[in-house]
Amino acid sequence: MPNPSATLLIIDDDDVVRLSLTDYLEDSGFVVLQAANGAQGLQVFEQEQPDLIICDLRMPQLDGLTLLRRISEMSLDTPVIVLSGAGVMSDVVEALRLGAADYLIKPLEDLAVLEHSVKRALDRARLRLENDRYRLKLETANRELQASLSLLQEDQNAGRQVQMNMLPVTPWETRGLQFEHRIIPSLYLSGDFVDYFRVDEHRIAFYLADVSGHGASSAFVTVLLKFMTTRLLYEFRRNGTLPDFKPSDVLGHINRGLLNCKLGKHVTMLGGVIDEDSDTLTYSIGGHLPLPVLYTAEETHFLVGKGFPVGLFEEASYSDNTLQLPGAFSLALFSDGIFDLLPGESLKAKEASLPEQVRLASGTLDGISKQLGLANLRDMPDDIAMLVLSRNLA
Repeated sequence: MPNPSATLLIIDDDDVVRLSLTDYLEDSGFVVLQAANGAQGLQVFEQEQPDLIICDLRMPQLDGLTLLRRISEMSLDTPVIVLSGAGVMSDVVEALRLGAADYLIKPLEDLAVLEHSVKRALDRARLRLENDRYRLKLETANRELQASLSLLQEDQNAGRQVQMNMLPVTPWETRGLQFEHRIIPSLYLSGDFVDYFRVDEHRIAFYLADVSGHGASSAFVTVLLKFMTTRLLYEFRRNGTLPDFKPSDVLGHINRGLLNCKLGKHVTMLGGVIDEDSDTLTYSIGGHLPLPVLYTAEETHFLVGKGFPVGLFEEASYSDNTLQLPGAFSLALFSDGIFDLLPGESLKAKEASLPEQVRLASGTLDGISKQLGLANLRDMPDDIAMLVLSRNLA
C-alpha cells in the first residue's frame, strides 16, 4: 500500500466540498494542501510538487481539463483524480485521454470511495516510479558493456563477431614466447574463451575458461570475463599495486563477480602469469580439467594443482603454483570438450592419453589439431578451446 503520509492537493472552488474532503483525507493520515481555483492550484503544484491532485472539473477561469493539460505538460508522473457533478461522457473521455488516474461523480456519498481511488492511484504511481528507478539502475550497471551486449542481442552473427573481436591475436610472439589459440564452438557461439596480455614490462598473463552450458547465455559470460579481467588490470595499474597481481587473486575476483551477478553460470578455468625476469610461471586452477600439459624434448606430463570451480561457491579459495620454465617447451591448455576426441573407453583413460597425444604432435597447436582431427569435426557435443604457449620449439 502507498505511504499514507503522501501529500495531496485538492483544487475546488466549492469551499464546503474542499474542506470536507480535506478533513476526511487528513483523518486518513494524508498531508493535504488546498487551492480555491485552477490558477491557485497550478501555483501550489509548482511550489509544493504534491504526490497526487484532486481537482474539480468545472471551475471558473481555469477549468479542470485545462488544468489537467497544464499539469500533464509539467509532470507525467503526478496522478490526477478528476471530480465533476456534471457527469458528461465527453468530459470523462477527454479527462482520461489527458491522463487522469480516475474520474468520480459528485456528490461523493461515500468518501471511502475517494480514499480507495487515491490509494490505488498512489500505488500505481509508486510502482511506475520503482520501475523507472529499476530501469535506471540496470542501465547504469550495463553501460560499460552496452556496446558488446547490444551486438550480442541483435543476432547470432553479431554475437559471434563480438566474441571473435575479444579474442587476442593469434599467433602472438613476445621476447621469444609464442601464444596461439583455437576455439571450435559446438553452436554458433562458444562458452569457451582464452586471453593473454601483457601486465607490465616483464610479466604476461593468460587464461583459458570453460563456461557451463552452451550457446548465447554462456557466450555472454565470456564477455563478462573479458570485462572483469580488463577492469581488474585497469584498477591494479591505476592503484599502483601490480606487484600483487596473482592468478589466485584474479580467480577470486571473478568468483565474487559471477556470484554477485547471479547468472546461474559457473566457470572452470586456469590462469597464469609468466615473469620473464625470473623465467617462472605462476598459475592457479579453478576446478579445471584437463590440467595443462607441459611438453619438452625429455618428457611430457600434466602440471599439478587443484581448486574450486569459479562462480559456484562463496567460500571458494584459490592457491598459486610456481614452475621454473624450461629453455625449450610448450604448455598446452584445453577445455573439457577435448575429451570427446581422445581415445579411451572411460574419462580417466581419455585423460591419461592426452600427454601422449601432445607428445606425438611435438607440442605445437597445428600438430595437436592434426593429431586429433580438428579439421574434420562435425556436430560437436561440446565447445573445444586450445591455448598453446611455447618457446624454442624445433
